[in-house]
Amino acid sequence: MSDKEVILTQEGLRKLEDELENLKSVKRREVAERIKVAIGYGDISENSEYEDAKNEQAFIEGRVITLEKMLRNARIINSDEIDTDVVGVGATVTVEDLEFGDITEYAIVGSAESDPLQNKISNESPVGKAILGKKKGTVVDVTVPAGVIQYKIVDIKK
Repeated sequence: MSDKEVILTQEGLRKLEDELENLKSVKRREVAERIKVAIGYGDISENSEYEDAKNEQAFIEGRVITLEKMLRNARIINSDEIDTDVVGVGATVTVEDLEFGDITEYAIVGSAESDPLQNKISNESPVGKAILGKKKGTVVDVTVPAGVIQYKIVDIKK
């Protein structure tokens, strides 16, 4: 079974590395201290503080494993690889909703660093898939739960 490639920008790589470092150096110590304090309360079989701390510890360890795997399988998109002729991962794309005339700018990123609230959409999202590989001026149909949206690609930049 092969691991899935994780596409990251330099910024995305830095964020994942920072999160991993924080989990390993800060969060592990904090939860270990919480467990130690909770054990000091006595009988751990009915100790909610101990149970909460152990659950947090399991979450932290799971996230560490996930981050390490993602970083091992990372492919970094450098700015000199970004083509402004066609939409690709790492590009910033301006699209116009042809029904309402709304103009939106999206950064196309790998799924690991997508953040729709920051207009960072995954290359695997409906909009990302629809515009990937398309040129400026192209009109694309995007199937979303509410129906089909038509977007015109207005601009592509690094």
